[in-house]
Amino acid sequence: MDIEGRQVLEMGYAGAERLTMNMGPQHPSSHGVFRAILTLEGETVVAVDAVIGYLHRCHEKLSETLTYTQYPSIASKTDYVAAMTSELAYVRAAEMVGKIDVPKRAQYLRVIAAELQRVASHCLWLGTWCLDMGGALGGGATVFLYCIREREDVLDLFESLTGARLLYGFHQVGGTRYDIPAGWAQKCRATVDKIDGRINEFEAMLESNAFFMARTQGVGTVSRELAQEVGISGPLIRGSGVNYDIRRAEPYSSYEDFDFKVPVETAGDCFARYRVRMIEFRESIKIVRQALDGLPEGPISSRPGVKSVGQVRIPKGEAYARVEGARGEVGCYLIADGSAKPYRMKWRGASFSNLAVLPHIIPGHKVADVVAIMGSVDPVFGEVDR
Repeated sequence: MDIEGRQVLEMGYAGAERLTMNMGPQHPSSHGVFRAILTLEGETVVAVDAVIGYLHRCHEKLSETLTYTQYPSIASKTDYVAAMTSELAYVRAAEMVGKIDVPKRAQYLRVIAAELQRVASHCLWLGTWCLDMGGALGGGATVFLYCIREREDVLDLFESLTGARLLYGFHQVGGTRYDIPAGWAQKCRATVDKIDGRINEFEAMLESNAFFMARTQGVGTVSRELAQEVGISGPLIRGSGVNYDIRRAEPYSSYEDFDFKVPVETAGDCFARYRVRMIEFRESIKIVRQALDGLPEGPISSRPGVKSVGQVRIPKGEAYARVEGARGEVGCYLIADGSAKPYRMKWRGASFSNLAVLPHIIPGHKVADVVAIMGSVDPVFGEVDR
């Protein structure tokens, strides 16, 4: 054997050759809409090139062609598993430009919808994340089925409130389109009580599972400094030790009326992000209960009856409104020209910004860890591509 051959043996296979592998868009964990070009040494990832754009639908340009009453149902198609919060960012921007008041009852209804949406979104995240990590987890499919069961209960509430289960059109400029029907509050209390008890089951199943702990602890670590430099938000930045939540930092829709805790973990790994979301489950349920208890009487909109095309005109101006979505900061920068349609709009999607951290944290991990890391980031690609 020559000297070069012996050097290759001493280095091991990992140092002998670099391979390029596509993970997605057909890979199950990329959900058909994301492609990661991985550079590998053996099974270790040394570089990541994220390819997006598979769901681009000219979302921001569409805003210029649709009225303020039409567009909320289009805004919901960005983060389509948390449509309530996407709609809220848009109507808040219009209300800020037009200096339009929102009745107290509508503000509380918005909070109830937003927190129920956070619970439903986290259910989908937890279930699909465990399913993506697969058979090695030993029970990933079971957790998925349980989480979808709880999510369906929340979607039942949304269906009885708006007539829809995924894209709602619940918000309108000046308030909400619907009030809660008779018996809805009691059904909502029963639903959140049931989900609150089930969260303990999820934690017991996962945190006693050695495979789950091995695949999440110390994997995909985002330092506090990196989190702030890249500009991630939501559960990701709170999982890296940064105590920041828009509902607390810049309260909107009467969030200042509610008592809730902002969960923070310092490890910055997949497990820390998991723990943040599990606590958020309980805090969202706590907020829903408080909002139901204190739900004021009165109108649900300062512009009652505005449901048809072209009846809302916003004076010239511009504003940036942001809300704390299930994945982090969802922002809408809107410019009005005095007509019934926006002049320009720019969207800040939490998933888009959060996805930027992947090339920083995946290198050095094995191929199998890519699935766990990407799932812990919880991107929704309608919000990424827009």
